[in-house]
Amino acid sequence: MSANIERRDFLKLAGLEGVVFASSLGPWGRALAAAGQDFFFVQMSDSHWGFEGPPNPEAKNSLKRAVAAVNGLERQPDFIMFTGDLIHGTPDDKVRKQRMTEFKAIVAGLKVKDVRFIPGENDAGLDNGEMYKSMFGVSNYSFDHKGVHFVALDNVSDPNGMIGENQLQWLKADLARHDKMQPIVVFAHRPLFDLYPAWDWATNDGAKAIDILTPYENVTVFFGHIHQEYHQMTGKIAHHAAESLMWPFPPAGSQPKRAPVPWDPAHPFQGLGFTAAQSEGNGFKPAIKSIA
Repeated sequence: MSANIERRDFLKLAGLEGVVFASSLGPWGRALAAAGQDFFFVQMSDSHWGFEGPPNPEAKNSLKRAVAAVNGLERQPDFIMFTGDLIHGTPDDKVRKQRMTEFKAIVAGLKVKDVRFIPGENDAGLDNGEMYKSMFGVSNYSFDHKGVHFVALDNVSDPNGMIGENQLQWLKADLARHDKMQPIVVFAHRPLFDLYPAWDWATNDGAKAIDILTPYENVTVFFGHIHQEYHQMTGKIAHHAAESLMWPFPPAGSQPKRAPVPWDPAHPFQGLGFTAAQSEGNGFKPAIKSIA
């Protein structure tokens, strides 16, 4: 059976058929394809566990529905990454810890046991990530999977909405060990570029991270925070935003103040979903899957 037929069958099994993936083949992409290294992962984001009230009358069920939806994929992903705002923030330390504990118990029901996390501002913004780290471990790290280098950044623990010089130097040193053609995937909560700073849809030193990433030929960034599907290019770097698991936000600047999209009883869970990203060639591109 040809590689193209096998890939088409895979997308159908995973529920991703019909989605156009990735960029042109490069040396790394050809090597990965020849080695049969194609795979997909799932990005889940902004579950805001503990939130109650408008606009989501199903707030207590949304995360559980998302877990069931991912478990229902005909083919399971290699791993799952949660890109922050795992819980809904609260200044009460006891309640915050309880929400984190409940969140962990719910996602433990995922079939895939390789589940990774980075914080959002709701998880880490009040205490510089101290409680988050005690519950979930380090907030920035890297790992390799089937020829792809993955980097998880923390751009929320700093109260000024920055990655910070220490982490930027770590990123530079981490990437220096890798070939400029190797596929690289970056996870962050906030966008690294200035999507809409008036709504806090930016990272104050994100441009420095993009400068560090720019010499690498095959970089894809997956982020959350804005509660909607969104795609942006900064030079050769592709940036993709995930939908929320709790409520959607409107497009940037489409209304005077940032506020959730009202619940539509005729279309419950509209705009709520997760991302399935399939490797093909030397890049990744997402397919949004609804939790409905």
